[in-house]
Amino acid sequence: MSLFKSVKIINSGKAILLSRKYGASIRYHSTWLRDNALDYKTRDKNNGQRLISVSDIPVNTYIKSAFLDKKGQNLTLNFLPNEKKVQYSTRWLEYHAYDKKQNKSKVWLHPNLKIWTKNSLKRIPTISYQSAKSNKKSFINWLKSLHYYGFAKMTKCEKKSGTVIKIAKLFGYVRETNYGKWFNVKSKTNAANLAYTNLALKAHTDNPYRNPIPTIQILHCLKSSAKGGESKVVDGFKAAMQLKKRNKKYFNLLSKYCSRFEFKGKKDVHLKSRFPMISLSPDGELIAVHFNNRSIAPIVDVPYRHMADYYKAYRRFSSIIDDPKLAVSFKLNPGDCFIVDNTRVLHARTSYKGTGSRWLQGCYADKDGLLSTILTKALHKRKNI
Repeated sequence: MSLFKSVKIINSGKAILLSRKYGASIRYHSTWLRDNALDYKTRDKNNGQRLISVSDIPVNTYIKSAFLDKKGQNLTLNFLPNEKKVQYSTRWLEYHAYDKKQNKSKVWLHPNLKIWTKNSLKRIPTISYQSAKSNKKSFINWLKSLHYYGFAKMTKCEKKSGTVIKIAKLFGYVRETNYGKWFNVKSKTNAANLAYTNLALKAHTDNPYRNPIPTIQILHCLKSSAKGGESKVVDGFKAAMQLKKRNKKYFNLLSKYCSRFEFKGKKDVHLKSRFPMISLSPDGELIAVHFNNRSIAPIVDVPYRHMADYYKAYRRFSSIIDDPKLAVSFKLNPGDCFIVDNTRVLHARTSYKGTGSRWLQGCYADKDGLLSTILTKALHKRKNI
């Protein structure tokens, strides 16, 4: 289907203007177009990697001629001073358009993400371990939901130690830490981490004292006969946006200044980092929440004149995160696991006690593996774009 009706050279050849059949026109700069040519002299035909650098493109590169075919599906450009003829798919150009109105809001969420609360999340994205291994379509849709909501469940997993590694390898790569390739979450005497006790844990993101932090966490249930120990998850992005709505000043303080996080292990482990509790990209995208009451260190990056207000902001953000209206609760049975985006979704648990036991195994992975698995399937569908 044709997307465009005409092309026009503008700015003395330094740009072109493509007129859509419907909607606003789009502009592209000559240097951008030359840099992103898809011909075999610019991109390796086997791996798609760029064969030129920006310094290989003349500063005075301009477009001599532009031709749009009758169907509006392909655009041919001639570049000077280096005589170069390049053809582009207009679908590819549309997909990579950058001539857009800037988001009026200074803070924005990626359109591939959906924030939620207890009431708005109607169903936890869930798949069985067997379906994840055997049904590629269902598995990819589940991974998309995991990315979309920031967490998901998997059921009917093998009730064996080390299974959590097999789960991680379905979509990515295990991040080994000082805890090992995987770790056991159960009550211990003189525990090095409060997670290894039967105490309740408030909603938190894991390992904020690392740089970089693990971006995916998996927890797999092997035993669950003790009373209590329910799991909870909270959408940290929803909590951050609520804070912004209720008190923009507090939001700005938590996103402007760094908190400090620290962990001292028993075996020569001392980890420290500094991140804002609410992390934004330079153009205002909400990209991460770092929140952990157990491992926050003395905050020393906030000026004296702002520290009192910073703690007010910290207290308000904490109260929003603790709001029961935000939390989704569930009980993990043996063979169940849940996976969270550790840059976004906070997890918690209630205390457990009495007879019986509670044994989870966890491991860390990273989102690059998850997103790569999603994208490789999606790219097959749109390889002609």
